[in-house]
Amino acid sequence: MAKGPARGSSGRYVSRLTSGTLAIVMAGGRGERLKGLTAHRCKPATPFGGKFRIIDFVLSNCVNSGIRQISVLTQYKAQSLIQHVQRGWGYMRGEFGEFVEVIPAQQQVGEHWYRGTADAVFQNLDVVQSHRPKHVLVLAGDHIYKMDYGPMIAYHVEKGADITVGVVEVPRMEACDFGVMTATEWNRVLKFTEKPADPDPMPGRPDVALASMGIYVFNPALMDKLLQEDAVDTTSAHDFGRNILPKSIENLQVYAYHFQDVKTRAQSYWRDVGTIDAFYEANLELVYVNPELNIYDEDWPIWTYQVQLPPAKFVLDEEGRRGLAINSLVSGGSIVSGAAVRESLLFSGVRIEDRSYVERAVVLPGVHIGHGCTIRKAIIDEGCDIPDGTMIGVDPAADAKRFLVTEKGVVLVTPDMLLPSSV
Repeated sequence: MAKGPARGSSGRYVSRLTSGTLAIVMAGGRGERLKGLTAHRCKPATPFGGKFRIIDFVLSNCVNSGIRQISVLTQYKAQSLIQHVQRGWGYMRGEFGEFVEVIPAQQQVGEHWYRGTADAVFQNLDVVQSHRPKHVLVLAGDHIYKMDYGPMIAYHVEKGADITVGVVEVPRMEACDFGVMTATEWNRVLKFTEKPADPDPMPGRPDVALASMGIYVFNPALMDKLLQEDAVDTTSAHDFGRNILPKSIENLQVYAYHFQDVKTRAQSYWRDVGTIDAFYEANLELVYVNPELNIYDEDWPIWTYQVQLPPAKFVLDEEGRRGLAINSLVSGGSIVSGAAVRESLLFSGVRIEDRSYVERAVVLPGVHIGHGCTIRKAIIDEGCDIPDGTMIGVDPAADAKRFLVTEKGVVLVTPDMLLPSSV
């Protein structure tokens, strides 16, 4: 990586860059690999970390970076996402040119909906142009990370880049789920392949590949030109990773920006929680003593909409009916009544009745767990009402008949699976 993405840049310089930047958040993803978790919501609207939703992380990154002009592009099952953004992110001051605007898919061009990420932005070029940004930052709305976008935009300007792509290092065998790049020592991108079957390794590091974070910095006029050309290409999938970037590498200055700690050069925290197992593991990491993702960081808060709830409550103190939680995160409004919770994450408004035992579980908002239940290594979706005496994560064969069990043995339970016809 080239030296210090914004080390030589003053805070004032970076703040001027971010204040003139429009962020476009791609938040229309189906999240099909999350199975039942996205049956009634899009992936960015999925709860995460006890009280947040996935999209809160990218929106918080924008606000904390000084970017206060944000367009959120939606498409798939967007109602809960729209409601969340309106409730939690409506505090921007329009008279100061600040906004978080939700843009539904409107079939702006022809009769088709968004055909790909590039087409989604193309169909909203009039919105982009109306804001007259100096830079456009295209962001995926479905990853978990904390990032100051200011140094990346400064790096883009200092390099004289046409396009800058945020990248992370991932194990090569896992890179087939990402866009993979080959870059020079000076971070000039030479090759970009979307979800390759055999990812190219980094030079001298055969087990590591350079993966796209789904973050792009564009010069607005150039982006307009590229998207106009792509829109009339009948062979294109109209996607940034599949089409726009590979075609741009030969003739344009495309640079990779490594997502690293500016001081230590260590890989910064970034998670694609696109599978049930990845979602489960990323949530459970938060109960560790020192997790990689610090949600208690006062210098980089994660903002969200939250219902006004009372504190979490633990009641009863009898043998076999003692309300307690060990090595766990328990959100507001939750009541643990004579039950034991270990190494688990309880979201807001969870109720667990007496003589139940919950271990290494991710329990989403508004779940009720009845009396005498045992739940291990499971994700319990929002609004589930678990009947008294239910056993989950105890008998894999029985779980497979009623619920979804992943290759790693995580059990996903959704309200639809608890209906009489599903049991």
